[in-house]
This record gives sequence, C-alpha cells and structure tokens, in this order.
Amino acid sequence: MSDSPAPLADPHIAFDPSEGRRDIVVLGSTGSIGTQAIDLVLRNPDRFRVTALSAAGGRVGLLAEQARQLRVRTVAVAREDAVPALREALKAQYGNHGNTEPLPEILAGPDAATQVAASPCHTVLNGITGSIGLAPTLAALEAGRTLALANKESLIVGGPLVKALAKPGQIIPVDSEHAALFQALAGGTRADVRKLVVTASGGPFRGRTKAELANVTREDALAHPTWAMGPVITVNSATLVNKGLEVIEAHLLYDIPFDRIEVVVHPQSYVHSMVEFTDGSTLAQATPPDMRGPIAIGIGWPERVPDAAPAFDWSKASTWEFYPLDNDAFPSVGLARHVGTLAGTAPAVFNAANEECVDAFLAGRLPFTGIVDTVAEVVAEHGTPRTGTSLTVADVLEAETWARARAREIAVQTAAQATAEARA
Repeated sequence: MSDSPAPLADPHIAFDPSEGRRDIVVLGSTGSIGTQAIDLVLRNPDRFRVTALSAAGGRVGLLAEQARQLRVRTVAVAREDAVPALREALKAQYGNHGNTEPLPEILAGPDAATQVAASPCHTVLNGITGSIGLAPTLAALEAGRTLALANKESLIVGGPLVKALAKPGQIIPVDSEHAALFQALAGGTRADVRKLVVTASGGPFRGRTKAELANVTREDALAHPTWAMGPVITVNSATLVNKGLEVIEAHLLYDIPFDRIEVVVHPQSYVHSMVEFTDGSTLAQATPPDMRGPIAIGIGWPERVPDAAPAFDWSKASTWEFYPLDNDAFPSVGLARHVGTLAGTAPAVFNAANEECVDAFLAGRLPFTGIVDTVAEVVAEHGTPRTGTSLTVADVLEAETWARARAREIAVQTAAQATAEARA
C-alpha cells in the first residue's frame, strides 16, 4: 500500500453522529440516485432533512414536487432556460397543496450545483451523472462537508484534485460496490487486507464472445438483467466500462494497488463486493439489488437506517454464482487498469471519450464494439498524461475537451467506413 495517511473512504474514522436530524443537499435530485435518496428521506423525517436540491432542469415538474415535499430552502438548475417553467411549477405545487410558505430560492446556470454543494449542511449527496460532477465534489470537500459520492466520474477524472482536498474519511461511497467494500473493510485493519474483489453482474452480454458482440443493438444493451438504471450507465455496464471505472475508484478510495483489485462476475448481483484478508478470510456484503441501501450508508453512516432496503428471505432457496471475467470479450477493465496506472489526465480522457462513444452508440452512429475500441484509440493518442501536483481543473477540462472531439472524429470515420463496406 502507499504511504498516504489514510484512504479517502475509511469506515474506521470516528464519525460523530449528528444531534437530531442531519441536513442533506441532494445533487441530481431528479435522477435515479436522487429520487431514491428522497424516498429514503421522506420515510425517515426524524433522521434527515433536505435543505437544497439541484438538477439539470429537464424535469421541472418533478423538481418542484420534490421541493414542496421536502420544504427546501434552495433549488438549483443547470439550464437557465428552465427557470420560468420551474418557477411556474413551484407556484402550482405550493398553491395546489395549500402551502403558504415562500417559494424556495432558485439558482440557475452551470455553476448552480457547485453553489449549493458548498451551502450549509452536514452531507452533500452527489448523484450527478458524468464528469460535470467534479466542480460540486470539490466545492463540497473544500467547504468541509461529508461527501456521499455516487458520482464516480468526479473522483476518477479529478483524482489528484480530490485527494488533495479530502480529509481522511470525508468521502462515503454510494456506488453499491464501493459501499460494500466500505462495510467489509470495517472487519479488519488496512494491514490485514490482501485484496479487494469487485463484483460485476456481467451485464446483458455475459457469456458472449467478442465476435458475438459485433451486431448487438441499442435495445439489447439497455436490457440489463438485474439493475434499473439510466441509459448511459446501463450501456457502461454492458461494455463493463463501468466496472473499469469502479476499479479506478476503488484504488483511489481505499489506496489499494491495482494488482490487488480483482473483478469477478456474479450474475445475481446479490454480493456487491468482497474483501479478502491476509488470514484467508473473505468478508462479503450482500443484499438484494436495491440502491437505497448504499444511499442510506452514504447519508447515514456510522448509523444504519432501519428498513432502508429489502433484506433476503433466507427461508427460500437461492443459487449464487461466480465466474472469472472474460478479458478478451470485455477489454474495458484491463484498459481502465492501464489508464489508472498512468493517472494524471489519462482517466479524464478515458471517461470523456467513453461518454462520447456511448452517445454515438445510443444514436446509432457507432457499433457496440466500437465504443471500447474508440476509447482505446483515444487513450493511446493522448500518450503521456499530465501528472503531478501541478495538475489543475483546467488541465482536466482541456484533456476532456480534446478527448471528446477526437472520439467524435473517430466515430464519424468508423461510421463512414461501415457505410462504404456495406455498399461494396
């Protein structure tokens, strides 16, 4: 292990439970993580209070309903053109339900989520999708908030920046895999850890060869067998890019070398990850697939929230399977290890290129296997990343901008080549 004083996410840190209710800011409130977090808060009003919400601005009706239900002080939207519709939706929500309180403050623009991330609260839940979550992550850490992190991309693309700001244990992971590792690591000391085992469902294409993946469709890729997620993360699960990102995230959160982080395929998605200790013992964290459990760990730790998510019915028989990862069919995990080892701006390039390629695939402009092939080409062209303590947010954004543009160029070339071959 490295010589850093403590991992970013450490269950052994002595947290002081808050007196009374814990104030929470929810970023990405209208997305999958956000809506499940709000469900958890509404079922536990004695434990949690939401003070501010942020969202992109595409679902103002839902955002206004959340604001009214939670009686928040501030609502933030990234899209400034969504403000008039949001204001009307808030007036309708408050008026229709006889709420005479003043409407919440509205913040708008690309920096709105960053503003509320630094607002007074105990915990910021970052449920934003994509690397646009980096600035709010940094703002929450700089303001001294506990960060319940579901936005893995911000840690991956801004690893050195996040590690420079975060105090030991300031981050509580919300990804199901990393919340599982977080809990299992409580069973031993850092010196006792032999390796981390990150589980993967295998996605909809588990068991297929690389050749069999050539012609899969958008609909095929979005048919995840165990989890209900947004389209981007669902495609990332199908390519296993998501698992590659999680390997990088585990390395950064727990300060474990890449050669001691293993990926194993577990189709049932019951065991969310495992920690193997030096005495041969393995601790696994297991629950039925439901993100409310990891969210409850993120916003409630060190206390557990009763009935946060369903438990197993042990009176019923079940089978749990584990398989080795097929690195030939799914090279994304190996590519992610390479990128994570390069560090610096390389993870930002990897993530940004992948986001562009997923968009192209969902739009029918790139074949499924072209996603990881294109990402690998962009990473190779990027060459030696900028690293070291001089890395800045501007460096990360510059690398991302280049990677997105280059990925789009390659996707266009790939589409043109495919069209020419089809006509030949």
